[in-house]
This record gives sequence, structure tokens and C-alpha cells, in this order.
Amino acid sequence: MRALCWMGVNELSVETVDDPGLVNPHDVIVAVRLTTTCGSDLHFLGGYLPGMREGDVIGHEFMGEIVDTGPEVTNVRVGDRVVVPSFIGCGKCPYCADGLHAVCDTTNPNAAMQQPVLGYPTGGIYGYTHPFGGYQGSHAEYIRVPFGDVNCFQIPDGVGDEQALFLSDAVPTGYMGADFCDITPGDTVAVWGAGAVGLMAAASAKIMGADRVIVIDRFRDRLDRAAKKVGAETVDYAEVDSVYETLRESTGGRGPDACIDAVGMEGHGTGVMQAYDKVKQALRMESDRATSLREAILSCGKGGVVSVLGIYGVTDKFPMAVLTNKSLTLRTAQQHGQRYMPTLFEHVLESRLDPSWLMTHDLPLTDAVRGYEMFKNKEDDCLRAVFRP
Repeated sequence: MRALCWMGVNELSVETVDDPGLVNPHDVIVAVRLTTTCGSDLHFLGGYLPGMREGDVIGHEFMGEIVDTGPEVTNVRVGDRVVVPSFIGCGKCPYCADGLHAVCDTTNPNAAMQQPVLGYPTGGIYGYTHPFGGYQGSHAEYIRVPFGDVNCFQIPDGVGDEQALFLSDAVPTGYMGADFCDITPGDTVAVWGAGAVGLMAAASAKIMGADRVIVIDRFRDRLDRAAKKVGAETVDYAEVDSVYETLRESTGGRGPDACIDAVGMEGHGTGVMQAYDKVKQALRMESDRATSLREAILSCGKGGVVSVLGIYGVTDKFPMAVLTNKSLTLRTAQQHGQRYMPTLFEHVLESRLDPSWLMTHDLPLTDAVRGYEMFKNKEDDCLRAVFRP
């Protein structure tokens, strides 16, 4: 089959690789219909996350059709149209039982590679470094899905392929971030980052009853989508002296009730701190440019929640004193997509949410290298490039 492979830092190639096969009796093979880029892919593409090997198939956000199942699979069958959350759950360990599938105790065969850094390992994820399991990714014609009964969700009639695609990762990640905020009517929620996850966090905050949602970014096309598609207020951080002061003034001096960081380790900013982070990151003295995280913590109102969806590694100058002295709650996780899938299907079917507009570029898999170039460099107003194997 044809697949998009990581060949080195900032080097991708569409190659011919072996078709996946059933390994365990609970496995499912999915013919990928749609798969999309994700900002977290850029971290290992740029060399900021270790553990990739030449020839690894990348990609973790996808939907498709089941073409084969193991003998112990009972809930789904060949021919089902399914969407698959990016993190792999077993459905039986204590963490999966609590809806925390991203920290599944069973699905990471390379747990020992994570333990020295994290203490306790995460679950596995498709196409995302060997410390996260070394699973082959979704930018391919076919993909093996372990624990098919747990991880394959039949897509209801009335939910289109393009809508279902983003229920794999972008939507549940954003929805989880808003859920972490404990939103009550009248709340103001600020979201850093108007990529797909940030936009879905903003849309989810609206669904959950936030009175005001403010999205912070620097790209006009993304801010326009936040305003037009989500109904959010917007702040272009490149055009204001201080995001903190802007939010403080617009909330009557109180600050937002909750702040969501949907940016992560490759964030941009202005001023001395941005220059400091860029130098340290270039010298590999830290992996993160954590401008958005620091701003979110500083800007959040007293007693509020800071919800972190962005992926970080080693962060310098973390403002712990601000969290403590303002009585802030910090909540973060990789996405527990299985936990939210039934609710997300309902929101789509009831027309409260339509994530299909996140797709700005519709490409064959053979054009995936170019798709990632546009996505990484934000060319041609690319929000998400979608590939059709």
C-alpha cells in the first residue's frame, strides 16, 4: 500500500509499505477514507519530540471502512463506516473504566521508553513516535486498529465523512478542553490558538453555555473563522501591546473565568520572552516556546481554570506562583475521545456542531508532502489538509 512516511527531520515521503494485518484477535483493519494533518505532528516533524524512525507511517486522525476483523471482535463488522479516536484504549483497565483512555495501561508496548520521563506511561497512539507505542499511522490506505470493539465507533446515518473525520481528534480534544473549564452561564472563556483544536474548543465552550468566547491568534483567516463560524470575539496578539491587558480591560478588570491553551510547544509571541524562547529552543536547551501557556495563566481570573490542550515537552520559566496565589486550577490531558464520542455524534446530528469546515484543502494521499508543507507554513490559508488514500 501507499503511505506517508517520516524519513528524517522535516522530511516526508510517500512510499510503498507492507499492508497491515491482524496481529491480535481483537484487531480490526480499516480502509482509510479520510485522514488529516494535526499540529502535534509538526512537533516530531521538526525534531522537537524524539523517537521517530526512518520509514514510520505517520498520521492519527482518520475515519474509514472496516475490511477485516479478528475473531474476538463482536461490536463492529466488515463494511461498517467508523471513526477512530487517536489514542488507543483497551476498555478494561482501571483508566479506561474511568473514561481516561489516553492513559490506558495496556496499549503502549513501549511503556519502558516513557517511564524515565513521565513516571507512568500513557496509552498508545497511531503514527506518533515509538515512546507512544510505535504504531503505524493513518496516512495510508489501510490501518490496524487494536481493540476494535473499544476504538471503532460506527458513524450514524446523517453524519458525513468530513464531519466524522474531525471527531477522531480535533473535536474531542477541543471539547475536552472546554469540559475541563466547568463552564456556567455567563462565563467568559479565552482560547489561545485558532487552529482546528482551538476553534473546536471555542465552539464547544459556546455549546456549554459560555456567554463570551475570546480567541487569540495572529492569522487573519483563522480569526475570521473564529468570528464567522463560532461567533467568538477575537484578539490579534500582533496588534495589541499586551494580551493580558487587553483581556483584563475587556472583562472589567476580572480576567476570563477560564483560559484554554490550544497552541503548545511551538507557540509564537512578541517581545523579549519570545526571543529568549527561540534562542533556547534552537540550542535545544528547552523544547518549548510556551508564550501562550504563560499568558493564559497570567490572564486567567482569580479562582479560574486553565485548560491546557497544547503539547509540551520541557518548559522553562513556568509561573507556578501565579497558579498558587490566584487559586487557579490547572487541567490537562491528551484527548479521551472514546469518552466523548456519543455526545459528539449527538451534537452533529442536532446541528449544534459541524466540524467539516475545518477542511480547507482536499488532496489525494500522493500530494501529502505538499499538504504538510502548506499546513506547516500556513500557506494558502491552510487550516487542515485532508488526504484521501
